[in-house]
Amino acid sequence: MSDLQKEVSDLERKSATAARLFDIRRIIGGLFVVYGVIVTIAGITASDADLDKAEGININLWTGLGMLALGLFFLVWLWLRPTLAPQPPEGLEDPAPPAFEDEAEGR
Repeated sequence: MSDLQKEVSDLERKSATAARLFDIRRIIGGLFVVYGVIVTIAGITASDADLDKAEGININLWTGLGMLALGLFFLVWLWLRPTLAPQPPEGLEDPAPPAFEDEAEGR
């Protein structure tokens, strides 16, 4: 019986880890940070011709910084309010097996 309980607890721990790993906030935040770094670098290295196309506004720099801020917001949100492990619904718990009438009466 203890082997079964150990296996169930291992599966619950793995389920909680998978829920935290694939939290949508982590995916969105990570992607925005990565793309934000790329676009910010493109904004820092922008040429005068690129700035003239955007009427003097370094749009890549500002967009990259905005993406970085949004990505960091999602990651901080994840850090402050981590995902809880899913709990099984109360109605799905296994009830005690029904006793036969002969066993219940002591026969």
